[in-house]
Parts: sequence; C-alpha cells; structure tokens
Amino acid sequence: MDYNFREIEAKWQQFWAKNNTYKTEIDRSKPKYYVLDMFPYPSGAGLHVGHPLGYIASDIFSRYKKHKGFNVLHPMGFDAFGLPAEQYAIQTGQHPNDTTEKNISRYREQLDRLGFSFDWSRELRTSDPSFFKWTQWIFMQLFNAWYNTGANKAEKIEGLIKIFEADGNIGVQALCNEVETFAADAWKSFGEKKQQEILLQYRMAYISESWVNWCAGLGTVLANEEVKDGFSERGGFPVERKLMKQWSLRITAYAERLLQGLETIDWPEPLKEMQRNWIGRSKGASLRFKLKDYDKYIEVFTTRPDTIFGVTFMTLAPEHELVNEITTPEYRAAVEAYVTKAGNRSERERIADVKTISGQFTGAYVINPFSKAEIPVWVGDYVLAGYGTGAVMAVPGHDSRDYAFATHFKLPITEVVKGGDLSVAAHEEKTGTMVNSGFMDGMEVLPAIEACINEIEKAGLGVGKTNYRLRDAIFSRQRYWGEPFPVYYKDGLPYLLPEGELPLRLPQVDAYLPTESGEPPLARAANWHTKENQPLETSTMPGWAGSSWYYLRYMDAQNDNTFVSKEAADYWQEVDLYLGGAEHATGHLLYVRFWTKFLNDLGHISIDEPAKKLINQGMIQGVSALAHRVNAEKKYVSAGLAKDYDTTLIHADVALVKDDVLDVEKFKKWKPEAATFEFVTENGIFLCVREVEKMSKSKYNVVSPDDIIDQYGTDTLRMYEMFLGPLELSKPWSTQGIEGVHKFLRKLWRLVHNNHDDVSIINLTNDEPSNEELKTLHKTIQKIQEDIERFSFNTCISTFMICVNELTDLKCNKRAIIEPLAILLSPFAPHAAEELWQEMGHDTSINTAPFPVASEKYLVDDTIEYPVSVNGKTRFKIKLDAKMGKAEIEKAVMNSEEIQKHTNGNSPKKIIVVHGRIVNIVI
Repeated sequence: MDYNFREIEAKWQQFWAKNNTYKTEIDRSKPKYYVLDMFPYPSGAGLHVGHPLGYIASDIFSRYKKHKGFNVLHPMGFDAFGLPAEQYAIQTGQHPNDTTEKNISRYREQLDRLGFSFDWSRELRTSDPSFFKWTQWIFMQLFNAWYNTGANKAEKIEGLIKIFEADGNIGVQALCNEVETFAADAWKSFGEKKQQEILLQYRMAYISESWVNWCAGLGTVLANEEVKDGFSERGGFPVERKLMKQWSLRITAYAERLLQGLETIDWPEPLKEMQRNWIGRSKGASLRFKLKDYDKYIEVFTTRPDTIFGVTFMTLAPEHELVNEITTPEYRAAVEAYVTKAGNRSERERIADVKTISGQFTGAYVINPFSKAEIPVWVGDYVLAGYGTGAVMAVPGHDSRDYAFATHFKLPITEVVKGGDLSVAAHEEKTGTMVNSGFMDGMEVLPAIEACINEIEKAGLGVGKTNYRLRDAIFSRQRYWGEPFPVYYKDGLPYLLPEGELPLRLPQVDAYLPTESGEPPLARAANWHTKENQPLETSTMPGWAGSSWYYLRYMDAQNDNTFVSKEAADYWQEVDLYLGGAEHATGHLLYVRFWTKFLNDLGHISIDEPAKKLINQGMIQGVSALAHRVNAEKKYVSAGLAKDYDTTLIHADVALVKDDVLDVEKFKKWKPEAATFEFVTENGIFLCVREVEKMSKSKYNVVSPDDIIDQYGTDTLRMYEMFLGPLELSKPWSTQGIEGVHKFLRKLWRLVHNNHDDVSIINLTNDEPSNEELKTLHKTIQKIQEDIERFSFNTCISTFMICVNELTDLKCNKRAIIEPLAILLSPFAPHAAEELWQEMGHDTSINTAPFPVASEKYLVDDTIEYPVSVNGKTRFKIKLDAKMGKAEIEKAVMNSEEIQKHTNGNSPKKIIVVHGRIVNIVI
C-alpha cells in the first residue's frame, strides 16, 4: 500500500485532540514564544484555500520554535460579533448567536482538518459573555480615566477630581474637550449634574456630537473603511455624513506615542508608513482670521505660515459650524444644496478624489491679519471637518489643491515664494525666496516659517503647534449584535453599572432593526433598564472592541477574576510573531496599539506595544473563468471567436471548467437562463478566458480546502500553499504544481517503506551513513533552519525535494538520516512526520523532539563542480578537489579529455579561473 494520507491524517488529528498535545502552560524553565494569527470572522461560506495561508505559516513557525526548545503559545478564537450575522438575522429572523455558532462549528471542523497546533483550550469568542464581560470592564477603565499631558499618560479620574477639589482646573494639563475654567470653590459648589458634565469633557471615553457615516439601509454608523464611493461595502446602501451623539475614545491623546512606538517594532515598513500617514503629524501654526462684519473669528491650522500673504480665499468644510451662520441670503440656497450633496460622500472618498473640483461661495469675507485684504469664504468638500479646524487658508500659488480650486473658479493666484511657474502649477516645495510678503521679503522659506510663527504669537493671533490628522475613534454602533455598553443614564448623563453586574448581556428583541423612531435595536427590548428603572445605553460597541485586546485574553483565557492575571501577562508579555492582513493597518492594528498603551498607563500590563514582529501574508487569489456572452443575442461564443462579436464576460463556476474548456451542459444546469442559449464552439469545444481576481463567492472562483484535502491530503495542501511563492506576496491559486508536492511525499514514503500484502512497512537500517548521505542531511538541516528563520517557506519545500531526490539516488534508508529528516519535515507535514516517528519506535509525539543541529564538517564540499567555458560558451563540467589551487585547476582542465574536443589542440591565449565558481578558456 502506498502513502495512505487519509488514514494517517485522521489518526493523528484524533491523537492530538485526545492527548491535548498542543495544550500550553506557563513553564519558566523554557524561553517563551507567542505566535498569534488575526482571528477569523466566521462566515457561513466557511474557509477557502486562501484563508489558511497565514495560519499554515504561523503553524510552521510555532512547531519549529517548539523543536528549538521554546514554550510556544499558539492560540485561536473567533471574531464573532459583527454586521454580517446581524444582517442575516434581519433577513431570516434567526438570532445572530445561532448562526454565529453554526458558522464557528464549520470553521472549527475545517481548521482541525488542516492539522494546526492551536491550543484550543484557550479558544475565545468575542460574543461569549465570559469574554465581553472584560471588554465592558476595559471600557469602564477608559470612562474612568483622563489624559494628563503633563505626565504624558492616562490616569484615573479620581486623581483629576482631587485636583479640581484643591485647585480647580485652571492649571490642569489635560487633553479634553472645550471646557470653562473654574476655581476649587466653584467646583465644590457645582451640583452633581454639572460636575458630571465637566468630567465627561475629560474622560478617555466620552459622548459628543460627531460627524459620522450614517447608513440608513443598515441602520447604523459605519467606520471610514466600511464605506466606498458613498455606499456601504456590505449591501451597497447609500451612506451620508450626519451629526450624531456618539461615544468616542480619545485615541488622539496617544498620537505622538503611536508614532514613536513604530520605531521600536519590527513591522513591515509600508504598513508603518500607512499608520504614520493616518496619524498625520504636521508642524505649523494655529491662527485666527476675523470675519468681516462679525465679532467672530475663523481659526485655521497651517504648516506654511510663511505663505500668509498669498492667501486669496478661505475654504470651510461643509460641516463647519459657521457655514450656516455666515452664509448671506443671496447664496443660502446654493450653499445648502452644496452642503447636502457633500454630506453624501465619506471622508475617505473626499480625501482620495483629487480630480473632482467643487465648491460654493458663502458671500462672507475674512480679513487677512497681515495684509488686511478682504478674503472670500468658500465651502469645499476637499476640506474635512475632522482635520485641523475644518478651515483652510487657501494659498493657490503654493498648494496644488488650492491651485486647482482657484483655477476652476477663476480666483486670484498670488506668488509669495520664488522658484516656480504659476502659469503651469503651484510651487509647493519649501525652497525659494519670499516675495510680496511684507516683513518676510528676501528670506528663504524655512527661516520665514519661524519668523512668521514668532510674529503670529507676538501679535496674539495664534500659536505655533503640532497638529495631527488622527481623530478620536467613534466607538458606538446603532445595531444589535455587539457588546452592550455597561452604561445607564441619569438626568441625561452617562453612569457606569457596578462591576458586579458584568457582563451586561444582550436582551431579547422582537426584531434586529432600528425602532420606528430611528433608535437602535436595543431600544426594542422590553426591560432595557436598571433595577432602579434608569435607561441603559441602546448603542453597542464596534466590532474592533474585542479585537483590541484579545491577544491578552489568550494568555489567561479561563480566568474569571480578571481580564488577565499579572503572572500570565508578565510571563507571555507581548506577541513575538503576529500574522495577518495589511488591510487592518489603520483599523485594528492602530486600535490594539492604543488599548495596549492605555492599559499599560493604568498599570494593568507591563508592555507598551502588542507585538514585536508582524508579517502581512499575501493573498491567494482566485483564477476566475469567464465566458463571452453576445450582447443583444441569446448566444455564447468560445474565447477564440469573441473578437468577431460584441460580448460581455460572464463568470462561470470554476468547477465547470478544466484546462479552460467549459462543460456547456453543466453550465446550462448551473445557470438555468443559459439553457436556451446557443453556444458557438471551436472544433467542438467551448473555451473560457481566465482572470486573476480576489477569491470570492460572487466570482464563483472559490476553491474549498476540503476538496483539496480529500484528493491530496492535508500535508500536501500545507506544503503546496507554502510552495506557491514568498509568504508576503499575493499569488493566484493553481493546482498545476500540487501533484509535484504530493509526489514528493509519496517518494519519501517509498524511500523508507516496503509493501507487503498491501501493507506499508517501514524499512530502516541502523547502518552507519556514508559521508555523502551525511552531507545531504546536514546541508538540508542548515538550509531549512535558515529559511524558516527568514520565513522563506517556499524555498524550504524545494530543499526537501532536493534532499529526498539525493537520498533516493543513494538508496538511503538509514535511521540516522531519516529520523532527523522527519523532525525537519514535522512543521510542514506534521501528520506524515508523526507517523514516521511512531514507526521508528518512538512512543512520544515528534512535537517534543529537539531540532537537529547541522555539523560544520558536513557543510564543506570536498569537491567543486566547475563549469568550463571556451570563448565564453559553457562546454562541459568537471569535478575537482576543493583544495586545488589555481595552477592545479588549470592543469586538470587542460589535461581532461573533454577540453581536447573544443580546442582542437590549439593552445589557449588565456585561462581565467574564478575559484569555486568557473573556468573560462580563451582560444
């Protein structure tokens, strides 16, 4: 019997589960290593072959580190709250928990078949009350904290209250919302409601009116990354900008620390750059422009105060609080129409769209504080309410977006920095000499910036400051399937539930939709209030709440007394290796860093960053099959004939296409409307075209790992996914090479097994291995270790193939070679390795075996094979002693029989020897 992967893999998966092989405990006798995967959201479709790519890589590295003597934590769980389950509940009436549990069961079944070394005793689900109890508890810590900018850390709110009682807030250094100043006596005289209103402006978790992405079709607020081109990514519903009361978290307090922390972690540079850009630090000045005919100012932040004499108009964000107030009657209708239109575009869309130029004059003017010129005030959606002050002093001569706006609306363009051609484009470089700039004339740009900031501060017009694009994180969602806030309301103000009442569980509701009056679904609950009949918060937390700290819970998943014990947190510390998608760069990966720093500030954990090293695995893409359908006719045409027709490409299920040939009859059954269509073939076959796209159900290009495992086995799938290419790169799925990987495993099996009566019996000897066999083994050990350490798993597979080919040629079936080879193979093909290990007489799992050590003496070649070139063309190869010097190499080559065929007895003009590499003879 040949390599029976089905029987072997089922056997070892049962063994690992029964014996808790991968259960991990604190073990101070070993160094720790924490490997983490971004946990999946369990959809009803289950896993496709693209999903396990990162999990396989992390599993290989986890197993390798165990072999190297580390105590490895490698957990897995499920990101179980979220909008998809809720939308399904709305459509079907099923409780989201029921569908989530069903989907998790399907995922777990598939993950188990893939042979991962997860410690399932630590499994968590963000929707489990035993988990979200602690998410609620962390929210309570945020609510009961403020950010002390003097100490540059978050502190408990009790300390702030003591300051208010002793000194008022006049000298308080805090990041907070706008608040009036008061003395200690005033604070003590305030009633409870007034005090709570003030504290709310300082809390790390607070309620305020914020501009949000409101999706009426989904009945909830969406994050920027959930909106594309003005529509929700899920469902394609229209999204509008809307001012709503929302919970927010004061992530802006950590802007600089989040930036600085990037320098201390080994994360991909493109991802770190994305976070830097998202945080968006810029240095400049904040200054005020007085509104003409109003006793009010418009405040702006600019990184180029040197260009203030070049301001020819001002642009306000459509959401700016002064737009409605300053718009004159003549322009009111036009401004209101523009603001409404702009409200339907997300901030992300407005930032990205540099081609569309739109705006509307308000009829108002501000006074330039230096030139005293009257400057028209416009509204433009390229200005964002959430960045800076929501107002821009427009300098079209030296800013490209201002230039495009001024050119489009025929507004003045003034040069204040020499060095460009304003008839063509704005001169944006911070180089050149100042002109038309009053006291700055003749200065270079950088000194002019400093001089202007000094003048602004001297005149009391503003201050020099550092600004950040990062905005506080909207933390509430108007939907059902999320963590309830542990918050009730008294006199319209939020208060926390007692910790003893956690977890606050989701109530039963009659429907998972907003109420008729537009309130969130929790408002439908019959008894959604405290024992004292005070109303509970009806919004829920966003999906990223649980994922912002789940890595800590894995350290101590069964603890009922705290979110993670000090012992566990101090032992496991931060994640050593984190694998996941780059699409989370400015969402989850920013928030988890924020929560880590906050919990560190309050002394709950000792680390300041969640993960030392992060790898973004590439995507396994689908290879779609598309058929040409003739427009305006009931006809499909084969790909080679399509040029003669006006066609549209229609996706076909890839299961119906082999070698680009469509099974037309199956296609007609799969797509019933095509049953009456004519299919024009080429020589009796119908060809599709192929296109590499994201693997997706909608493109019918999904390949299930179950199908591959059924046909080839788990170990083949694991090794093949690694063999497809470098881990970080995206690559299209193709099964063309999978046979080669499967043959490799079968070849290894045949090397050490004999078949007797359809039974495969291991056949090993205890003979001493030859020098050549030892060289093959130790070079393999060295290469596999080096490549695993640099996460080059694709080259590991090639090395295994070379090794087994060489051992097969040597007819090597010696225990001293095969035993260490099985350990090398174990991280990649754990089932086959376990079976070999047991067959070799071991009664413990190969998981506990130490990684082999390469011996230097077998890594040095005794001989070198030199390619010999004559006049630049390689003619033959010759093996020579590695110790030979140049003269000996020349002599050996010239005395060889082969050289005579190519020199015809002529003496060489020149012999070039590159030691260890090549010999070139010039005739």
